Amino acid sequence: MSSSQSTPPSSSLLPPPSSPSNVMGESRRMAVKKNCNIFAGEWIPNPEAPYYTNDTCEWAIYDHQNCMKYGRPDSDFMKWRWKPNDCELPIFDPSKFLALVRGKSLAFVGDSVARNQMQSLLCLLSKVEKPVDVSTSPDEQSRRWQYTNYNFTIANFWSPYLVKTGEADPMFPSLFSLYLDEFDDSWTSKIHEFDYVIISAGHWFFRPAKYFMDSQLIGCHYCADKNVTQLDMHYSYGKAFRTAFRAMNSLKNSKGITFLRTFAPSHFENGEWNKGGDCVRRKPLMSNETHLGGTDLEMYMAQVEEFKVAEGEGSKRGLKFRLLDTTNVMLLRPDGHPSQYGHLPEVTTTWHRDCVHWCLPGPIDTWNDFLLEMLDVEYGIES
Repeated sequence: MSSSQSTPPSSSLLPPPSSPSNVMGESRRMAVKKNCNIFAGEWIPNPEAPYYTNDTCEWAIYDHQNCMKYGRPDSDFMKWRWKPNDCELPIFDPSKFLALVRGKSLAFVGDSVARNQMQSLLCLLSKVEKPVDVSTSPDEQSRRWQYTNYNFTIANFWSPYLVKTGEADPMFPSLFSLYLDEFDDSWTSKIHEFDYVIISAGHWFFRPAKYFMDSQLIGCHYCADKNVTQLDMHYSYGKAFRTAFRAMNSLKNSKGITFLRTFAPSHFENGEWNKGGDCVRRKPLMSNETHLGGTDLEMYMAQVEEFKVAEGEGSKRGLKFRLLDTTNVMLLRPDGHPSQYGHLPEVTTTWHRDCVHWCLPGPIDTWNDFLLEMLDVEYGIES
């Protein structure tokens, strides 16, 4: 469980003019269809959902995401869809998606929430074809799946900090050293194989860490050494995305697309993650009930600013960067987390309430609605 300390939605602050809804550029234009920003809208009821269940896709869903398995009493959190203000966002069509990506490959790079999106996609596609696990390593953190009939590969690379990391102190295994300007070879050495790459990260940056640049210690976050400059997580977050995007911009003759999937806020209320915080709401918020602010806004802006720089540099090399802008969308979904329903009821001493990950099925399925729409726009295929 991450140590996100985001404030309750009701106490969020009004974002400045430069924040989410005004981030423009080529990436945003590619998410606009018929003059519509698909990331600005509301959640509306969808009684036809979900399009898979925790039973039909149990093979892909981890227990801590399988909210119905562990007794969540309500199911309404699965029965909403995202409605952009000025157009319709089509519900995910697995046949159309597989037709678009035939002969291609897609990688998710990041943490467990990145993997959460991959699992959602696996479940959505399972109505057409169940993939074959072709993973080359027994490591459960990183998997690779093959859709034989479409010659399409999905993989995820576990890299919660996106950059090279190390153990800062054997006596404190939760304290990491982050080499903010160095590639994480576990994914950067393999990413040239993929046509589409979705990069995301977030809640691990709230944890204690020491920061290095040019192999020199420059600061830390939540470390006990008073002789080291204390830096907040936004500093390391921006630098990590700068390095990740530099890795993508270093690819030779790439014809693929790099997506930034933006920060997904947690929804702890009435306390922090380890101090009794929980996510107890049972329906989405309306856009006029909350605004992105505080730490969530700072995290969002740190990554988007680096994205805009990388997008400009990439365009000079013929490389494509696109913004999968989920932050404000997910700010409105405090009802979609496992909370206490990611484990057996009697397991209370070692598990906190999970307001970071997302139930499957659940609101995270909409991320793949966005992904399909963006690919559809990219290649000029009309619905």
